[in-house]
Amino acid sequence: LGKEVEMHKYAVQITVADSRDGACSSSTLKEASSWGKVDITKEQMVFAEATSVLPLIASDAYHKGDWKKRNRKNFSKIFGWKLKYLSNKNGFLGIDNKFNFKEKVVVVPFGLEKTVSYGGGTKNGPKEIIKASHQVELYDEELHCEPYKKIGIKTLKPFKINKDIKKALKKMSLINEEILNKKLFPITFGGEHSITPGCIAPFVKKYKKICLLHFDAHADLRESYNGEKFSHASAIKRCLDYKNVSLISFGIRNISESEIPFLKKNESRINIFWAKDKFKWNLKKFKQMIKNKTVYLTFDVDGLDSSIMPATGTPEPGGLLWDETLDIIRIAAKNSNIVGADINELSPIKGFNSYNFLVAKLAYKILSYKFLY
Repeated sequence: LGKEVEMHKYAVQITVADSRDGACSSSTLKEASSWGKVDITKEQMVFAEATSVLPLIASDAYHKGDWKKRNRKNFSKIFGWKLKYLSNKNGFLGIDNKFNFKEKVVVVPFGLEKTVSYGGGTKNGPKEIIKASHQVELYDEELHCEPYKKIGIKTLKPFKINKDIKKALKKMSLINEEILNKKLFPITFGGEHSITPGCIAPFVKKYKKICLLHFDAHADLRESYNGEKFSHASAIKRCLDYKNVSLISFGIRNISESEIPFLKKNESRINIFWAKDKFKWNLKKFKQMIKNKTVYLTFDVDGLDSSIMPATGTPEPGGLLWDETLDIIRIAAKNSNIVGADINELSPIKGFNSYNFLVAKLAYKILSYKFLY
């Protein structure tokens, strides 16, 4: 096949003796070592008449029928681990461990930081969001209840993130795929915005069409930035590489000249509510645009005005404030099916916990609106 194969402990050779019957034969380990992929120092003879043995094994497995019950994509067996949760007390919102519930939501802490181009620190975002969430009031005065009791939220234990950005995004994709296979709702805490193409990949496969609801100061439509096509500045462009993804963006107030041609060419599937027009936004039009759509929500916190969110790599004036942000998310929750979300680009500032708290409360609001409206 033209692919390199790693050194193996065992080897089985299958040969075709005759084109009419596809007969098989076994081999010695010494013979296998001649291929350069088996360690000759552990030589031992392997005896088997594969022509008869393999069909017998296959027949036995078939008639036992266990293969019918097999999970076709067993994530834990393939990758050597399964989804492991923090205790309630250490997870998002710091719920009492005595409170038993069946989860509907899985929080994924994914502090990927590989392509930041100004201020750093996003790798600490997930930890500080979860820590701040323990101070969030659980009762919601708008919804007249404690939403977490009706939702059920578990938080994944932190895990190692690959230094290679493509491999990291692949892992992110596989995690969300496993969560979706369990019919749960994933919300990822970044990390930089480059996580979103990895987050959304399994949704793109699962749904015929998906609308990306995007909060940001930047369009993020560059083909690449500083030579990296998976840069945080290219996050939305990578999502739009999938032809079944459409885009609605709020709060954009930074776009480069190089992004304009792509924007114009794709006007049929990109709608931007520019920050400069904030006081003229027609949210009734937005309601119609998003009605009955399958939605993935991605929230870059620099979409918020820098007066309330300076704790990000590229804080920008002229952005969204708290109440108008909630108005948009509320409309989306009431009129569409939000199937997943991520919040990214928080760069915690030591001693200024209010910014971490804001993001934690935003996450709780997104989940509360999703499940209670």
